[in-house]
Amino acid sequence: MSTVKIPPVLRSSTGGEKEVGAEGSSVGEVLRSLAQQHPETEHQLFSEDGELNRYVNVYLNDEDVRVLDGLETPVKEADTLVILPAMAGGAI
Repeated sequence: MSTVKIPPVLRSSTGGEKEVGAEGSSVGEVLRSLAQQHPETEHQLFSEDGELNRYVNVYLNDEDVRVLDGLETPVKEADTLVILPAMAGGAI
């Protein structure tokens, strides 16, 4: 089972959990497993077409999955995924 580290902004959707164990052989499968366990995370992670939302960054063992194979990136049992929502905004 892989470990998914949950950022503070998503913790209300996971019952306050900082880390969640999830099954899957790819990044997409692990994130879908997370969404099955915690349905409120699905619309926060995935767009209507099933891809990662553009403002969600996912790292597999410190590597951005967008520069790997995206949701198809293979995941091993001891791997850790970190979800980092993109930050934007500010004022002049």
